[in-house]
Amino acid sequence: MSFLSSLFGNSQQNKAITVLSADDFKTAISSKKVQLIDVRTPGEFKSGHIKGAKNIDSFSLNFKTEIEKLDKNNPVYVYCRSGARSKQSAKKLSAAGFTEIYDLKNGILGYN
Repeated sequence: MSFLSSLFGNSQQNKAITVLSADDFKTAISSKKVQLIDVRTPGEFKSGHIKGAKNIDSFSLNFKTEIEKLDKNNPVYVYCRSGARSKQSAKKLSAAGFTEIYDLKNGILGYN
């Protein structure tokens, strides 16, 4: 059983993650104050980001420390450049105990 879990991932964790289209993501983050996380590098963040986003670099050694500062009781909206880093970051958020995570499909490239 653990072999299958490792092969296909922990479905319990993945239930916390919802991938949203750009339109759905825009609607969700504009309708209320949310925890919006940009997991790109600081340089990428400075070159342009979604208004209200906090930059927590997924490659940073401080990533885990920084996500622990977020409120686990509130939804987290996460994005990167193309969707790969945010997908991995969403899994890390789920493993850290976050239960409502929204990942921007295709990243900021698909958002703009």
